[in-house]
Amino acid sequence: MIDPALLRDNPDLVRRSQQARGLSVDTVDTALAADRDRRAAITSFEELRAAQNAHGKRVAQAPKEEKAALVAEAKQLSENVKAAQHTVTVAEAAADAALAKIENIVIDGVPAGGEENFVTLRTHGETPTFDFEPLDHLALGEKLGAIDMERGTKVSGSRFYFLTGIGARLEIALMSLALDRALQAGFTPLIPPTLVRPEVMRGTGFLGEHAAEVYHLEEDDLYLVGTSEVPLAGYHMDEILDLTAGAKRYAGWSTCYRREAGSYGKDTRGIIRVHQFNKLEMFVNIVPEDAEAEHMRLVALQESILQDLGLSYRVIDVAAGDLGSSAARKYDVEAWVPTQGSYRELTSTSNCTTYQARRLDIRHRLPADQGGKTQHVATLNGTLATTRWIVAILETHQRADGSVAVPEVLRPYLGGLAVLEPIA
Repeated sequence: MIDPALLRDNPDLVRRSQQARGLSVDTVDTALAADRDRRAAITSFEELRAAQNAHGKRVAQAPKEEKAALVAEAKQLSENVKAAQHTVTVAEAAADAALAKIENIVIDGVPAGGEENFVTLRTHGETPTFDFEPLDHLALGEKLGAIDMERGTKVSGSRFYFLTGIGARLEIALMSLALDRALQAGFTPLIPPTLVRPEVMRGTGFLGEHAAEVYHLEEDDLYLVGTSEVPLAGYHMDEILDLTAGAKRYAGWSTCYRREAGSYGKDTRGIIRVHQFNKLEMFVNIVPEDAEAEHMRLVALQESILQDLGLSYRVIDVAAGDLGSSAARKYDVEAWVPTQGSYRELTSTSNCTTYQARRLDIRHRLPADQGGKTQHVATLNGTLATTRWIVAILETHQRADGSVAVPEVLRPYLGGLAVLEPIA
């Protein structure tokens, strides 16, 4: 959630942020009122507690003949304190609920508007052209014996698939390349759990507007994660970190699950929009003042791999209304998909400032010369490799006979294989 002090001190900033996201500014006034009620309830409770403590001393020192009356007053004071404590509990719950409806404050410069209002920051590479009719990734995958949608549907239903033979090897090669790059960049690898508790899913912001996309196991009250960002965010929940030696950077390799609710009829062919996929996700806990520089560092890592894979792409600054509740700024890197004649998202990188850390209570301690107090960290996340990348690789590097040239950077992970050949 946002900093309550920011809400009190600069409500107009919060209103502008909500407005840029296309959300109602009424939530700001509601949260302000709830925060005032909470503080008033706490003040009243503390005053009653002080009166109760003072009265207790009077009872202890009073003459015997006065004690009966004073004890009766003490009983009434005790009941008043209990009632005030209940009022505080209710007011705090109401304030938390009101604050939770305010999404993260967008960073200055983020374009306002919805999905179509992104700003293209840069493009890289020429879009591929062919002197033959190119095949889409599924047709290529079937020729190569790499993708089997038919049996995936038979076994699990629509939007499921098997990666077979070279398809399975290609994904493992991609993920291994990305993991090596993450290690070189100082990330600690983690294989996280893919089932998490509600407080972790809620803390990362995925039980708001994205709740319909999340699989929930009701009997266990656990959620299947749609990205390892979720368990990686929860890794340091309720902890005070030592960041004096620098940020804590993790690379989580996991299977991810999404219901894709509301996407019926979209990208039903192939493996662009599916219910299950693998992903290597970067996650960073860092001091807030260094978060924007770290954001650019994550994007540079993503671009470096995509360039080495020989893909044409663009980097976009995602508009406020398409950010998701936790992100203050998000950059997407979208690769050109030849048979669709358009760019499609391959990576997404978000600066969540202190929004998730406040929900999950992840803090760090300031140095002694800065008072030694604790403050919430900033969190960032970003994709470093995922199953969808296979789409762009196959389509970009295909040849007229249905074979696919393997980008040189992947060949060591495929035993030196330079060309994926159609199976007989």
